[in-house]
Formats: sequence, C-alpha cells, structure tokens
Amino acid sequence: MRPYHTIPIHECGEPLVAIPLELFAVESPHPYEKLSAPYGEHSPYFLRQTVVEKLVTAQNCLQMFRPDWTIQVFDAYRPVAVQKFMVNHAFAEAVRERGWENMELSEVQLEAIWSAVYDIWAEPSLDMRTPPPHSTGAAVDVTLVDEMGRIIDMGSVIDEMSERSLPDYYLNHSHPQAEIFHQHRTLLRDIMEKSGFQRNPKEWWHFSYGDQMWAWLNSQRNSQDSFIAQYGRL
Repeated sequence: MRPYHTIPIHECGEPLVAIPLELFAVESPHPYEKLSAPYGEHSPYFLRQTVVEKLVTAQNCLQMFRPDWTIQVFDAYRPVAVQKFMVNHAFAEAVRERGWENMELSEVQLEAIWSAVYDIWAEPSLDMRTPPPHSTGAAVDVTLVDEMGRIIDMGSVIDEMSERSLPDYYLNHSHPQAEIFHQHRTLLRDIMEKSGFQRNPKEWWHFSYGDQMWAWLNSQRNSQDSFIAQYGRL
C-alpha cells in the first residue's frame, strides 16, 4: 500500500482519448513497445480527455517561458499487463547492473532489488482500489526538448532507479551543472502544476491529474479540503 491508496476513487467514466502528438515531441516507436511490452489494442499515447486538455495547456504555458521548446511525452496510458512487464524488466536490469546474472540471489539481495524497483515503479495491482497511476489514464511521464529536438538535460534519465530521480536532488548539490539541472526540473514542474497537475514526490518526470496520487498530494497541500480520485483503473 502506498499512502495515496487511502484515497477513495469515484470513477467518472471519462474516456481515454488520443494525445494530439503533433503538439508534442514523442519517441516512435514507443520506448516500451520496443521492448515488446504487451499493449495489445491499447496505445501508450492515450490519456483521459481532461488530462489531455491539461497537457495541451501545459504546452501552451511552456511557450510563455521557452517559445521554441516542446514537451516530450515519454509515456502515458499503461495497461496493468504493461506495468507488470516493465516491473519485471526493471528487476532484470537491476540484476544485470549489479553483475548478479546467473546467480542464486539471497533474500537480502532480492529485497534490495525489489526495494529499488518499487521506489520507481508502482506495483501492477489488479485491485480496483489500488490501481497503478498510469493504468488509470491520468498519469503522464514528460520531459522537455529544445528547438532542435534535443532532449533537455535533467541530470538523469526517465525511469532511472537512483536518488538522482528525486525532483530536488540537484538543489544545493555540488555537481558543476546542478543549478542548470534544477532549473530545468523546476521549469517542467511549474508549467505542469500551473496546468493542474501534481508531481510524484519521487520522480521529476511523473505528473498526474485526477488519480489517487493527485488527490493525495492536493490533500497534503490543502489540509482543510477533502479530495477524491475521479479516475480508476481502465
């Protein structure tokens, strides 16, 4: 259970709609599709209708600060089957990075790897009360690209399983480019939050609107108000 799983879900029934990709930068084919993630009939570039509208608002907001920059949509809707696939992929990558392939892992090693995986990845729960955020169509992973289509350096890549994924990792950090990295992350946060999104406290790239995490974060900031999630698992 994550803290935001205590938030009730009152599904509003709003449909998934296609993100107007002509307004954004995207990678094609999709990064997870290249790994053979099982999307089936679903597209990773879909979100709930209101979430798409707010993403367009964020792109328009970006133009006020950086007229030649564009939001890159890295990932959006993710069926639970894809969530499970990517969790298993992240686990295998973590084992490989530690040089532990072809080893019988101890309980301590297994616990360390799963802890690192679940710091970034939500559990692929089929319980309607605890859906993975991306499986609701309300969460989106984004970054920024410049006028040449080059990805803006945020100091770490999306999905990186390290402390560098924490949004404020470079605040007051000794890295020579720390201030620039933090400015880029702050710009991304500002345009998304001005458009109604909330940012995952552990991931600089993950934003959502209308799901449990969004409602929980709003409740943390506005203790006098009560928030519910309007989007459940699809």
